[in-house]
Amino acid sequence: MEEVKNIGLVAHDARKHDILEWVRYNAEKLAPHNMICTGTTGQLIIDMFKNEFQGVSPRITKLKSGPLGGDQQMGALIAEGKLDILIFMTDPMTTQPHDVDVKALVRLCTVYNTVIACNKSSADFIISSPLFDQPYEPVVHDYTGYLLREALEEEKEEA
Repeated sequence: MEEVKNIGLVAHDARKHDILEWVRYNAEKLAPHNMICTGTTGQLIIDMFKNEFQGVSPRITKLKSGPLGGDQQMGALIAEGKLDILIFMTDPMTTQPHDVDVKALVRLCTVYNTVIACNKSSADFIISSPLFDQPYEPVVHDYTGYLLREALEEEKEEA
């Protein structure tokens, strides 16, 4: 993880207000970093910066809307090691039509030891950490044993 972080920002519909409030409050601290957002969340954040923070030009990349593939795009960034932090404001009270995609993001963050926050309190702890603005090397689990086991099972099936 470099000093400048790649931060994913995602929010369910019922939590769009929460993520906008959080980004607004932390705008100065977030501005030097790269923000990668799913579609609707990204557009709301872009509009907010345009309307409220003239002269601040954050680097915002907008992916597709979550249910239209944005969650998978975010997952691919995690799997490729191109996302350092995921701030994902989830709505635990509403069933999401793309709930499996949501679970997949949480799972990928666990597999690749990617920092994740699913509410404002955990996001606040992340952004206020002294590690936020400096390089950091997370420990990544070695899955070689798992991969070798999978290869051996495939060889048995082919024989």
